[in-house]
Amino acid sequence: MDAWAADDIRPLPGRGDPVRLYDTATGSVRVAASASTASLYVCGITPYDATHLGHAATYVAFDVLNRAWQDAGLQVSYVQNVTDIDDPLLERAAQTGQHWADLAAEQTDLFRADMAWLRVLPPDSYIAAADAVAEITELIGRLKDASAVYDVGGDLYFSVRSDPSFGSISGLDDATMRELFAERGGDPDRPGKQDPLDCLLWRAERPGEPAWPSPYGSGRPGWHIECTAIALEHLGSGFDVQGGGSDLIFPHHEMCASEAHVATGKPSFAQNYVHAGMMGYQGEKMSKSLGNLVFAAALRRGETDPGAVRLALYTEHYRADREWTDGQLADASHRLDRWREAVSRPAGPDATPVLSGVRERLADDLDTPGALRVIDEWVAATLAGEGADASAPGLVRQLADTLLGVRL
Repeated sequence: MDAWAADDIRPLPGRGDPVRLYDTATGSVRVAASASTASLYVCGITPYDATHLGHAATYVAFDVLNRAWQDAGLQVSYVQNVTDIDDPLLERAAQTGQHWADLAAEQTDLFRADMAWLRVLPPDSYIAAADAVAEITELIGRLKDASAVYDVGGDLYFSVRSDPSFGSISGLDDATMRELFAERGGDPDRPGKQDPLDCLLWRAERPGEPAWPSPYGSGRPGWHIECTAIALEHLGSGFDVQGGGSDLIFPHHEMCASEAHVATGKPSFAQNYVHAGMMGYQGEKMSKSLGNLVFAAALRRGETDPGAVRLALYTEHYRADREWTDGQLADASHRLDRWREAVSRPAGPDATPVLSGVRERLADDLDTPGALRVIDEWVAATLAGEGADASAPGLVRQLADTLLGVRL
């Protein structure tokens, strides 16, 4: 599957700092990639109603990571999936009367357009679940060989207790895990399961649902095994970062890790689990079920400047739960205008400390609010008529583009 067109990244003078990220599993901030390469898997959309600003906040955050890694001289391998086989998609297709594949294609195209508009760098590998069925069924076979799979009414389940480290990503107790599992696509109360938290690997064919042939009968894959198989196929065990929204910590990332541990016999699926906070609107978490969504496409079609959207998202730390307001966008548009006015000046104060300051802030767990403050100080001084460095406006323009994805 094709992603979207990439913007060229213009290299900046010197090198960025090694990026330190907060790892959910250990609760520590540490260097996320210490070699000359970096590997990143970010869980993608289920394409039935894309893309709201909660999605945008997550993908922009990991775009900043990608940019900071590349600025530090790392060669980045970035993989993202599309969950184009799942219950929410099929349910929406049934409600609208649209064929599920047409709905998935339509919404994936919309997501691509939104990401290109936001200047998010595309993944190197963009993989639909429907295109990864062979890898998924092969991985299920490895789990069967490890005696970690059992049958319930023709459906195959993964025994989470086959992984002694199950629960180590989220650090949650069983009662909380069971509650979240029920809220987030699980079926803890299904009769016949060995453990309420065991997750579906392969769903036997039902009338009216898409299905694929497999050694386990005709059917379709479960959600968690999809990402596990795609990540292992394209990045291998022990890749640097698995990322997504904080609502994926459990069950999704916990299940992915346990499936990989059992199938490969290796202790690490990802070295770091990195999560963006939830975006709220009108006092509630922004979600499709509540209907309180602000869509990127609506802003795009309304000719909102994508740089303003990115700056609005940068005003709070990526890990923080936050509220989206129209005032934030207005403030960000004002900031963008000031930045553009400053870089249009013939000269300003030396911008070398600005570059080093922004690099330092982004290396510290993607501190975008701090990075904005560094640039704001230079902008204020420039607009006040300070400085005589003719190269400074161009350097600030370039660093905003390369590191923050904001075109001035």
